[in-house]
Order: sequence, then C-alpha cells, then structure tokens
Amino acid sequence: MIDIPQLIAQELSINLSQVNNALELFAEGATIPFIARYRKERTDLLNEIQLRDISDRFTYLTEIEDRKKSILETISSQG
Repeated sequence: MIDIPQLIAQELSINLSQVNNALELFAEGATIPFIARYRKERTDLLNEIQLRDISDRFTYLTEIEDRKKSILETISSQG
C-alpha cells in the first residue's frame, strides 16, 4: 500500500507536515476557507488552492486504494 500523505507531498511539492496537518483539519470537519483564513499557523500558510489540491488528491488516491483492495479481495475469493 502507498503512503498517501507522502505521495501528495511529493506531487504538490509541499512539506509532509503541511499535508498531514491539513488532512487532520479536514478530518475534524474544517472547510478549506476556514483553514486558509483561521488555521494558517497549522498549515504553514497554505493557500486555498493548495488546500483544495490536497483535498482532491487525497480523495482520489483514497478511492483508488479502496478500489484496488476490493479488486484484490474479489480475485482472492475466486481462487
């Protein structure tokens, strides 16, 4: 399995700590505008575009990983 936050950090040329902090805030239910305006210190000044890119890539890569697991389970159950 891939390390999704690490991959996002590499793809977007952003520090891993910034990605992890942004993902934590998203998991807490914070919105992109809220994070960009009121939690700049937690993300080291990521802007709304960077936050949107992190969110979009995380969603996409998570869906791909889930699909991959599902396919592997189906193949495994068929013998």
